[in-house]
Amino acid sequence: MLVNDRISISPVTGSLGAVIEGVDLAKDSDAATTKLIRNALLEHGVIFFHDQKMTPAEHVEAGRRFGTLNIHQYVRPLEDYPEIIVIAKDEDDTKNFGGIWHSDTTFLEEPALGSILYCLECPDHGGDTMFANQYDAYERLSPGMKRMLDGMVAIHTPRRSYTTEAVQSKNLTNKAMKFFEDTVADQETEHPVVRMHPETGRKCLYVNEDFTSRFKDMTVEESAPLLNYLAHHSTRPEFVCRFRWKPGSVAFWDNRAVQHYAINDYNGQRRVMHRVTINGDRPR
Repeated sequence: MLVNDRISISPVTGSLGAVIEGVDLAKDSDAATTKLIRNALLEHGVIFFHDQKMTPAEHVEAGRRFGTLNIHQYVRPLEDYPEIIVIAKDEDDTKNFGGIWHSDTTFLEEPALGSILYCLECPDHGGDTMFANQYDAYERLSPGMKRMLDGMVAIHTPRRSYTTEAVQSKNLTNKAMKFFEDTVADQETEHPVVRMHPETGRKCLYVNEDFTSRFKDMTVEESAPLLNYLAHHSTRPEFVCRFRWKPGSVAFWDNRAVQHYAINDYNGQRRVMHRVTINGDRPR
């Protein structure tokens, strides 16, 4: 669909995702284009761009058009660019980064608004990323399940991914990724199980397999059956789109209403991405 004389937006699936053509993220910094991109993000959940060329400085500037940028407390940044983390897997690595359904940084009191991921190198085949629409996941629940979940609170923590033990495991199986050593990663943060999106006003599920450990006032064991159900429900095929990367491709997702999963099916091949993450607000 043409939105003006040079920009088109093409939906990817019936649930979420759209490809935007005619935008140069490094150069098109005017207010009108920024508003168009933000509106497309709110409508489609995740938006994709191809054939982009961005220096690290231009990548940072592109992210800042949508808010302040997060400095990751566990992943070492690109040298001279604290806002950029390098997501990489070399030919001899066996484990990837982000290979579990999640929303970025939900362990923070104010989790990410979104992330802008830029592909520098990717395998000839494999290495796709999947995205899941959490508006649809909530809306497709039964009325009884919605009533139960509305008002419930979940505990989010980075323990599973960023404790010293977890970091050491990643470093042993993925030498290309760089983490801060001696990581404690023991904080716990409370967020609603169902959040209201601050811009669209729509409800969406807000639990994920990576960072949600349990429900408030419940044990991990007591929480597990319902969390496991929600993990499977929220990533049903009809809620998902899958993106094939090329060098120069960019994905920008709304972390408040979308989960994502980096598929680890390209052993023996190299994949290198740069990511900036835009700060968000406290879920309500």
